Amino acid sequence: MSNTRMPLSKTAREVYRAIDALDGSIDFDAPLRELVRLRASQLNGCAWCVDQHARDALEAGEDPRRIHTIAVWRETPFFDPRERAALALTEAMTLLPAQGVPDDVYEDAAREFSPEELGNLMGAIIAINAWNRVGVGTGMQPPAELPTAVA
Repeated sequence: MSNTRMPLSKTAREVYRAIDALDGSIDFDAPLRELVRLRASQLNGCAWCVDQHARDALEAGEDPRRIHTIAVWRETPFFDPRERAALALTEAMTLLPAQGVPDDVYEDAAREFSPEELGNLMGAIIAINAWNRVGVGTGMQPPAELPTAVA
């Protein structure tokens, strides 16, 4: 992938600021929001965002096993019903099948979250999908250097 693509933050500042304002307006469970961000970023193939949100989740105290297995969350015992509903809605809204978000996926999320929480969850999914499109479209890459291991 080319690293010569334009940085949206410099060439379309107002667009970048608008996405940032949307993201900043969301009031949602911070640990779960990182899992939502990570899963959507995986689905969208945004290397920069996957790296960023995996690190953010780890720094916030998320269990490494959950981060490592989020791509197969349905097959693990590591996620509770609320998290599963959020991840299912994330996948449905990110992949957006031709028929839209399936009723059962929406209904499961509506059972697990209050209307305000559900609105903010949907906002978080919309925002990370916008950021993923910025990252993928502009060819953003995670930093090449890995942190040094602590002995």
